[in-house]
Amino acid sequence: MNALVSFLAVVALVMIAFLGAGAGLEIVFGVVLPYAAIVIFLVGFVYRIVTWARVPTPFRIPTVAGQAKSLDFIDHQPLESPYTKTQVIGRMALEVLFFRSLFRNTRAELKGGPRLIYSADKALWLMGLIFHWTLLIIFIRHLRFFTEPVPGLITVVEGLDGFFDIGLPGIFLTDALILVALTWLIGRRFLDPQVRYISQAADYFPLFLILGIALSGITLRHLLKTDVVGVKELGMGLLSFSPPNLSELGLSGLFYAHLLLVTTLIAYFPTSKLMHLGGVFMSPTRNLANNNRFVRHVNPWKQDVQVHEFEHWKEEFAEEIAEAGYKLERDERHG
Repeated sequence: MNALVSFLAVVALVMIAFLGAGAGLEIVFGVVLPYAAIVIFLVGFVYRIVTWARVPTPFRIPTVAGQAKSLDFIDHQPLESPYTKTQVIGRMALEVLFFRSLFRNTRAELKGGPRLIYSADKALWLMGLIFHWTLLIIFIRHLRFFTEPVPGLITVVEGLDGFFDIGLPGIFLTDALILVALTWLIGRRFLDPQVRYISQAADYFPLFLILGIALSGITLRHLLKTDVVGVKELGMGLLSFSPPNLSELGLSGLFYAHLLLVTTLIAYFPTSKLMHLGGVFMSPTRNLANNNRFVRHVNPWKQDVQVHEFEHWKEEFAEEIAEAGYKLERDERHG
C-alpha cells in the first residue's frame, strides 16, 4: 500500500503538469514553482542544519572499527579510529565519497537447522554508490543549462559520461546506470521480506520520484526530443530573475512534467530522509576524534549540583527517625 500510494502520487504530479501546461499555466510550472521550491529548500536545509548543530553533544561517542591510538608499539588505525582532525577528515571523506561503513555491511539470515548465517552484502553498497555518483554527475551535466559560457569542467564531465558515442544524440552512461540502480533499490524493497516490512511511503516516494525524473529526462532526450535552446533560455532566465515568455518557447507538456518532478524533489528534500546529505557531517559518531585516552573532555553544559549531605538529612528528619525508633550512625568506613 505504501508503494502504491507513492507511485500514484508521482503519476498524479505528471498528470497535473500535463493538464496545467495544456491549460496555459506554463508560468506556474516553469517559474512560480521552481522559485518556491528553491526557497523552501534553502530555508528548510539551513533550518535543519542549525537545529542539529544546536543539539548538545557532551560526550565523545565516535563509532570505531579499529585499534585506537594508545602505546607507541601498538599499531594505530587512523582511518578506523581517528585521533586527529586530519584523520577525522580522511575518515569523513571515505564515508561521504565511498560509503566506507556501508561497505562493511553484513546480512544475517536464518537457514535450515535453524542456523544463523552471516554473509557479506556488497550489492547494497555497490548500488548505493552507483546511484549517488550517477545522480551527482547528472546534476553537474545539467548545469550547462544555467551557465554561459559553459565551464570546462562541465564539458569534460559530459564528454566522459558520453564517451560511448552511441546514437544521436549520444547515450550517457549515467542514464543507464541510474535506471539499473533505481530498479535494484526499488526491487529490494519489494522482494526482501524484512526490508518490505519496515518500508514506509517516505522510503518509496523519493525512489519513484527520481525514477520519474530519470525516465522523463531520457524520453525528452531520445524519443520526444525537446528544444534544448528553449530549455537553456528558461534556465538562464530563472537564474537571472528575468524568465522569458514561456508560451513562445513551445516546450512540451512532458518537459513541464519533468520540471515539476524536479521541483517537487527539491522542495521535499529538507523534510525527508534525503537530508542525510547534510546530516552525515553533523553526526557525532563520525565527526569526532577518538582521543579520550589523551584528552579530558569536560561537559560544557555541566551545572553545579546542590548536594544534600548525610548530616543535613539526619538533622532534617531527626524527629521522624526518633519516633520510628531508629538510630542512625555514619559508617566511617564509607566516608
